[in-house]
Amino acid sequence: MKRSVLTRYRAMAYVTAVMLLVLCTCMVFKYGFGMGKDLTLVVSQIHGVLYIVYLIFAFDLGSKAKWKFGKLLWVLIAGTIPTAAFFVERQVVREIEPLLATETPEPVKV
Repeated sequence: MKRSVLTRYRAMAYVTAVMLLVLCTCMVFKYGFGMGKDLTLVVSQIHGVLYIVYLIFAFDLGSKAKWKFGKLLWVLIAGTIPTAAFFVERQVVREIEPLLATETPEPVKV
């Protein structure tokens, strides 16, 4: 597995988690204070698109790391629970980093 697979997943995990927190804040303002209806719509659509990208990258990482279905499902669902993606991302990095460190680099062909 290439390090770029992990890097892509990590970037999307953070972006998705931050956007979900922004969306939750917008929802509080929309339903709690009756303001920000249009902003909430825009943020929810952006989060939806970013979550789909997160799903693709997480599934790619999980298939290359040969995760069991339960673990893969937990990582995929983490993008829908506020702050869960931050914690799951740290667990995934701790698990995958040693695998990347033991991987031997391919020789350069000239």
